[in-house]
Amino acid sequence: MLTYGDLNPAKKAFIFELDNVLFPERDYLLQVYYLFANFIEFTETVPTGIELTNFLKNVYENHGANAIFDKSKEVFNLDEKYRKNFDLLHYTARLPLKLIMYENMLSLLQQIVVDRKQLFLITNGNPEVQLNKIRQAEWHGLDKYLTVYFADEIKPKPESDVFDFVIDKHGLSRKDVLIVGANATDETFAENSGADYLPVSDFL
Repeated sequence: MLTYGDLNPAKKAFIFELDNVLFPERDYLLQVYYLFANFIEFTETVPTGIELTNFLKNVYENHGANAIFDKSKEVFNLDEKYRKNFDLLHYTARLPLKLIMYENMLSLLQQIVVDRKQLFLITNGNPEVQLNKIRQAEWHGLDKYLTVYFADEIKPKPESDVFDFVIDKHGLSRKDVLIVGANATDETFAENSGADYLPVSDFL
């Protein structure tokens, strides 16, 4: 398991993805599903919030988030009109619990800040949804040192456009930067950008 001390001290900046790099995306989605299930119970009385929450959780953990409303609509005969509520919650949900950063990633970011290196978050996905996650995360004061870019506002990863924009704006060169990601998209993004890359699994 890597720590900050194992990294190249010549690096001047670090770029992170949000989902499954700093926080588990699961922690956000399961709370969205919980809120939706309780809304349905309040509105329709059946299914119960517990029943629908458990169903949504099971579908997510076994099949992912795609078409999850369609599956619940089919099983529980939910009215199509509730799709709008389900989708809207992803943008606006006020979570019962704050999103908690992976402990090792919290330590890594704190050490980067102490060492006065630049810290960036470049995240794929809908900017409104990603911003809602960021606002409800427990940053331990690190948010003051974090510069956020939503890749979709320039061009989604793995295209390197957002990377080129960031290094140009902040006076960096490609060799100055280390990218930490969680999947093939992040790895290809680093390759396309000409920057060094490490998978988050090396830190966890």
